[in-house]
Amino acid sequence: MIRAQLAGEAYQVEIMAGAHRLVADEKPEHGGKDAGPTPFDLVAAGLAACTLITLRMYAERKGQGDVRIAADLFHHVEDGRNLIDRRIRVSGASEEVLERMRDIVERTPVTLALKNGFAISTSLQEVEAPSP
Repeated sequence: MIRAQLAGEAYQVEIMAGAHRLVADEKPEHGGKDAGPTPFDLVAAGLAACTLITLRMYAERKGQGDVRIAADLFHHVEDGRNLIDRRIRVSGASEEVLERMRDIVERTPVTLALKNGFAISTSLQEVEAPSP
């Protein structure tokens, strides 16, 4: 479960992801104070984490646990569509493992979820303001 609330600054959001505290914000040019990643940065971060974890798991199963994997992700909007440019760098893997990784990277759980879209169920309810 993710729990989030506005933190007092214009667009700063305090997020609890299990036992982990995160902060999200907007860039100054969008009215924020840049106190944390933007919402789209957080989405890209989740994709990066899933990508690297999945590829590491595969490399370890193939006996290549010393492989180094890194990624740079860039979010941008083009013709009204959100795009993520994902650039992955791998060193120390055999050609066979590299070739299989090229296939696996397109089928990581978060990759598939983002490509297929999410069904989002929303409820919005009015609650009483807390007493000062």
